[in-house]
Amino acid sequence: MSLPAGANINAEDTDNFEDIEKQFAVKVVRHVETYWSILEKVPGSKLRLTKFDDEIYEHFKKDFPEFDPKATINEDEMKSKEGKERWRKFITEYEKKVDDYNFGTMLRNNPKEEYEQHNTIFAVRMQFYAIEIVRNREGLNDWVYERAHPESK
Repeated sequence: MSLPAGANINAEDTDNFEDIEKQFAVKVVRHVETYWSILEKVPGSKLRLTKFDDEIYEHFKKDFPEFDPKATINEDEMKSKEGKERWRKFITEYEKKVDDYNFGTMLRNNPKEEYEQHNTIFAVRMQFYAIEIVRNREGLNDWVYERAHPESK
């Protein structure tokens, strides 16, 4: 039986390979650019990110009832030991449903701003989906479309 590529690599014992890091960075940047381009073409409130948006929305609201989608994300809280455990529990439910569910990506920590260095944090795809689905449902990303189409106001 052959193992998937990389299955026998211990991450603790490997060096960072510059080419792999560059490929990862390119994929992350493409994801961010694609998402932003979509938000400029379609109001977020009318956008579906996955075929599981309804489930993800309900599950996120249940597991993170204190989350305020209008507020700036507290990255320290999100990445604390307790925060990581809460997110891990949430994320693993989508392992067999959502492609690249745990792939790294960038997330705006404040929905009122664009992707910029001061407003961007590293997250996994399911964190991105959960938070952006809530923001979209609540109309918090519609400003991107409205700014791109001032005639639509």
